[in-house]
Amino acid sequence: MTADAPAPRTPGAAPGASAHDGPERRRARRAEAWSIAWTVLSLALWLWLAFLMLADYGPESYGDRPVCRSPLADPSPGDSRCADSLRQWPALLGILGLTTLATVTAAATKVYAKVLFHLAERDESGARPQD
Repeated sequence: MTADAPAPRTPGAAPGASAHDGPERRRARRAEAWSIAWTVLSLALWLWLAFLMLADYGPESYGDRPVCRSPLADPSPGDSRCADSLRQWPALLGILGLTTLATVTAAATKVYAKVLFHLAERDESGARPQD
């Protein structure tokens, strides 16, 4: 091997990861990727819930204005045309529950990834816990 030749890559190494990454650091990177995915999912769910709660809907009757007001503006519409199943409170509360679950999972996964990175750094520095 010459000095100009690139070093061989390890087969399981992720792009951007150095060859000396141990299994703890790879596990931490994987947990961090999952935390990003959960965060994106929870953000999308929060935006969807906000749209369902704040946007007017239904057929247009007065010019370009929909007949049905948003659930926050008119919690119990009297018009039968406003019976959209996703705009009723039981469905909205179910979506809120799913959104909260995704947010809690994103936060827990982020904390788990940070702990794994901390433990990997501690193992690399050679520090041992005292008995």
